[in-house]
Amino acid sequence: MEMNLEGKTVAVFGASRGIGAAIVSEFTRERAIVHGFDCSADSLHPFPGASLALGDVTEFAQVCKFADSLDEADHVVFCVGVGSGKFGFPFWNLAPGDWARVLEINLIGAVNVAHAFAPRMAERKRGTMLFLVSVAGQIGSPTDPPYSAAKAGLINFVQCAAKDLAPFGVRVNALSPGMVKTDLNQSVWRAGQERLGETERQSYDEWGGAKISKLAPLARWQTPPEFGAMAVYLASEHARNITGQTINIDGGQVMHS
Repeated sequence: MEMNLEGKTVAVFGASRGIGAAIVSEFTRERAIVHGFDCSADSLHPFPGASLALGDVTEFAQVCKFADSLDEADHVVFCVGVGSGKFGFPFWNLAPGDWARVLEINLIGAVNVAHAFAPRMAERKRGTMLFLVSVAGQIGSPTDPPYSAAKAGLINFVQCAAKDLAPFGVRVNALSPGMVKTDLNQSVWRAGQERLGETERQSYDEWGGAKISKLAPLARWQTPPEFGAMAVYLASEHARNITGQTINIDGGQVMHS
């Protein structure tokens, strides 16, 4: 299937690791011009056609400066996500102060990106936005309530933005991972293990395998390249009638009847 993305400008937030890096890879494979934005350059792969700017999504001025440097962007992808780093079940194991940073990065960071790019896209009457959310935002996962709440808020915001931008021909969607071997996923494992006794602790693969077997009907990990492929598809004209949707790549973990 030809995606016809050659020469298109793509801004990817959270570009240097995990799913973000896979999305960068897939867009460059399609010969798009990719500009990454991340708080760290440590792990950015040297993809041909991709550049990286360092910055903080919670700083609106920095996001706007990055948007200005691109002149225009055809597609924007937000792949930023952090957890509290603590085991949140029951929720009062956390303190109210544990919520602010998680909400600021996962939700307000995404809002900053949308504010920086949406008016430009509306003026040009074209473009797409894609926000990485989580199955935790759909099922109220008790593992990390601040993270679940932030991603639930982002799913709702995606629907609002999609409605606002539809008259301008701009599409906005959410892409929802289940279990993927990323730094964020490993931080959830570590937080859970810290509360257990020595004999109860599991390796990361043991923990992940047990969780997947319990929660996902397909009983297998998802992988970053799967999200890269879907991001490219959603940016293409093949998806021209898809907007306001939360698309799960989760092994069947979330099913809506």
